[in-house]
Amino acid sequence: MKRLILPLLLCVIVFACNDNQQKTDTLEPTKTSELIPDHDANPVVSNAEIIAYKNGFEQWKDVSEINFTFNVDRGASHFERSWVWKPQSGLVIMRTAKDTVTFERSNLDSIQMKYDASFTNDKYWLLAPFNLLWDEGTTITERENIIAPISKDTLNELTLTYGNEGGYTPGDAYDFYYGKDFMIREWAFRKGNDSLPSMLNTWEEYQTHKGIQISTMHKDSTGSFKLYFTNILVK
Repeated sequence: MKRLILPLLLCVIVFACNDNQQKTDTLEPTKTSELIPDHDANPVVSNAEIIAYKNGFEQWKDVSEINFTFNVDRGASHFERSWVWKPQSGLVIMRTAKDTVTFERSNLDSIQMKYDASFTNDKYWLLAPFNLLWDEGTTITERENIIAPISKDTLNELTLTYGNEGGYTPGDAYDFYYGKDFMIREWAFRKGNDSLPSMLNTWEEYQTHKGIQISTMHKDSTGSFKLYFTNILVK
């Protein structure tokens, strides 16, 4: 497992989640499972599966490369770093204003682990709905018709909680707030599964890249903090 909380400029905190590729949790069946392509063969699906597939999970197996720039604005400060990721081989290239670093995720040394932690953080923001199915060692709980913390809209809530062992920051929890279309509108990060959120952000400005839905803008309740993606290219 690889998860982290990374400090950015002016103590901006961003977070990432588990990085494994299997999921063992099961949820109650849902009647909207027609969103899953193989529903006829597997009629019992979870809301987590529907969210992931609604965001293009079925297309992921065909992705050979993904490029993106991770940006954070807070006040007058700006932070960014760009990534090239080849998920089938595990090759990653990071580019910043000062450095270009290349590493293979299956063969990390102690120095490269620092860069892999940053990559894990940034790609989680990019593809968080997929982590609902990718990650091991998690539990999922759900509530319906919850008042979302930022918009105050009535949404459904799916909480993903990580185990207390492994990863960069074990024991964290993530509350996903989604609508009837199963698209995420807001989320909350709760460090160590604390009862109070450490961070709240919107999910806005969705774009479609080769069938994959990506929220390219995340803001806090004041709009002074913005985390967003540019230069997205999916091959």
